[in-house]
Amino acid sequence: MISACSKEITSTMRLGTNVWIGYEPLFLARQQGYIDTESITLVEFLSASEVIRAFRNQSLEAAALTLDEVLLLVERKIPIQIVLVTDISAGADAIISKPEINSFNDLVGKRIGVEAGALGAYMISRALEINKLRPEQIEIVNLEVSEHETAFKNNKVDALVTFDPTRNKLLAVGAKELFTSREIPQEIVDVIVIHSDYLEKHHGQVKELISGWFEALKYLRDYPEDATKIMAQRMDLNSKELLSSYAGIHLPSKKENLMLLRGELPKLRTTVHRLQHTMKANHLLNTSEMVTSLFYPSVQELYEP
Repeated sequence: MISACSKEITSTMRLGTNVWIGYEPLFLARQQGYIDTESITLVEFLSASEVIRAFRNQSLEAAALTLDEVLLLVERKIPIQIVLVTDISAGADAIISKPEINSFNDLVGKRIGVEAGALGAYMISRALEINKLRPEQIEIVNLEVSEHETAFKNNKVDALVTFDPTRNKLLAVGAKELFTSREIPQEIVDVIVIHSDYLEKHHGQVKELISGWFEALKYLRDYPEDATKIMAQRMDLNSKELLSSYAGIHLPSKKENLMLLRGELPKLRTTVHRLQHTMKANHLLNTSEMVTSLFYPSVQELYEP
């Protein structure tokens, strides 16, 4: 009995996520029965920072993270590999402000709420760089994502680095958009990473996860109203707002994923290298050495029936 219990515990994939429209098809897959909840458990956290901590501490076998967050784990010498590109942000990540602030340069001397993690730091660094401002010209207020909406509405901050669904909710009540991921195309990429030792031993769970993901994307494409109705309940949005949010991201197909992840020179490798250089220039990483270990040599096998 002890042996059987041990086997079940170690083979179950615990996948950590935070609230983000790009990860929501995972929960649609669970709701529709495309993934087996006994072999894949979705663990929800309030912020990406919490996901990273749990994954780093081996409390999770897999995690949904942005690529810049993944690079921070690589720098810590944690053996991980990317198995899926969930989405590429094209406007759904943004810096928004109070309505009286007219431009990004008007943020000089203002309080900007930022999650204490890689994505928030990356977004504000790139926005400052593009708008030719220095970090010392603004005041950073560390806020977990779960605090963003309340802090903004209670005037604790003048602006926020945030993302949907919070972005959508605050724009609906008058917030102004000053900078979005459209201005840094292909730089905000969300992926699912898995500890390398788990991946080597549990192909079955990984294949089921990938298959379930694409089944959920098909359902979202074929029945958008039904799918968004299911997902909107979890995200505290209505179907119309959620559909509008999806206009701000691209969800790569199975074919696109294989182009991004497969081969000696996977397409995502170029993105990784560019991201490393940008993060190092903004003092978010210590090195920009080429990372090849993130790419699983047998990734195509995980995508086969």
